[in-house]
Amino acid sequence: MTKVKLLIGDNKLYGFEISGHSDYADEGSDIVCSAISSASLMAANTITEVIGDRAEASMDDGYLSFRLIDGSKASYQVLEGLKLHLTEISEQYPENISIIYGGVQNA
Repeated sequence: MTKVKLLIGDNKLYGFEISGHSDYADEGSDIVCSAISSASLMAANTITEVIGDRAEASMDDGYLSFRLIDGSKASYQVLEGLKLHLTEISEQYPENISIIYGGVQNA
């Protein structure tokens, strides 16, 4: 199961940690894992490369961590969009993705 931890601070979503594999299908054919990976990478790249806000990111096999350092309104909105997208996936595939709200601190 893929675990998504949404990081909240000052009542704003400022980052996320994603770990594990969804185990929906074999590697290379797993549509749930692909959807989660694609959405999270698009959000991270949009924030850093298109909007130009600073963030800390770390990626390894089955793991992605992303935290805003200097976030603009647009970046927070992108993260809210990611939250909505991942929530929809978790409702369709509850056995394969779990969303946790955590990491509460001042962003």
